[in-house]
Amino acid sequence: MAQERLILGEFRRTIDERYRVSIPVELVEPLSASGTEYVLAKERPGALSVWSAGAWQQRMDQGVGLVESKVLAGRLEGRLEEVQLLGRLLSTRHKDVSLTGRGRLLIPEGFREFLGVEAGGEVLIVGAAVCVELWQPAAWMAHLDQQIPQFQQLFDRLSS
Repeated sequence: MAQERLILGEFRRTIDERYRVSIPVELVEPLSASGTEYVLAKERPGALSVWSAGAWQQRMDQGVGLVESKVLAGRLEGRLEEVQLLGRLLSTRHKDVSLTGRGRLLIPEGFREFLGVEAGGEVLIVGAAVCVELWQPAAWMAHLDQQIPQFQQLFDRLSS
């Protein structure tokens, strides 16, 4: 089943001493419309994203399948370093996770460092239309400073 509506909203939360954070119900409900299995992904330094497992797997299957077919067809000859880099990044980029009934997420080791928030620290939880993102506050503000000026053009382009 596909997601019925865009996932939107911004919430400030604290990561507890066991590196758990509560995802607001407003963001969990649309994310869980297609199931209760999730994937946590490293997106950009200071940001992680939570995807429904089905949506994530569909994205990965399409992209990885295309790369595999190019490798088999010899279309990536001479690009071994790029293929290896892709493999390394794919190997460390995502992890299956679960959310408790109250929407609590345990941030695994390796992902904690990438996010850059310690236990007891604050994180911003943002609806990113098709997934939920966790942001280190300074990284979120830098991202907004860079992207907000183009908001109206982006909105007009996508909504026309």
